[in-house]
Amino acid sequence: MGEEGQRTVPDTKIVTALGDITRFPADAIANAANTSLLGGGGVDGAIHRAAGPELLAECRGLHGCETGKAKITKGYHLPAKYVLHTPGPIWHGGGRGEDGLLASCYRSCLELALEHGCRTVAFPSISTGVYRFPLDRAAPIAVEAVRAFCAAHPGSFDQIAFVCFDQRTRDAYDRALGRG
Repeated sequence: MGEEGQRTVPDTKIVTALGDITRFPADAIANAANTSLLGGGGVDGAIHRAAGPELLAECRGLHGCETGKAKITKGYHLPAKYVLHTPGPIWHGGGRGEDGLLASCYRSCLELALEHGCRTVAFPSISTGVYRFPLDRAAPIAVEAVRAFCAAHPGSFDQIAFVCFDQRTRDAYDRALGRG
């Protein structure tokens, strides 16, 4: 076949960054939410504070979200156009489907991002804070879920970022990406 019939599909760039996800330039940022979607501590609270009261008002109309699923809202006062709210699993030792639920969080967010034309998405480390999911177990699950989704949807995203609150978390994601 001649070259005119071929086209290359760019790979999605998967990166890590150290910083505040509420200031990260992306079309959509994921929120490690609780099932009520009405705000909380950690990343969830920071996103609600930065987005402004309009975010809470929109979230009230969503009537919560199941663990492992995701719902989308506007970003309001955030640099991101959208927020992808996903309740991660609470760690109970690994015998209650936590790994599968965590992977589902990332897939569900990417499905919504794809549906809404987002080319760049930023994720926090879902469930590794107050939900106590072991970081060294969570990072490879997150990376594999993102890689698999991007492989199944080539050319759909320009960049997926894991925006890490501290260096320890970034190191775990870099290791999972084969960079550390």
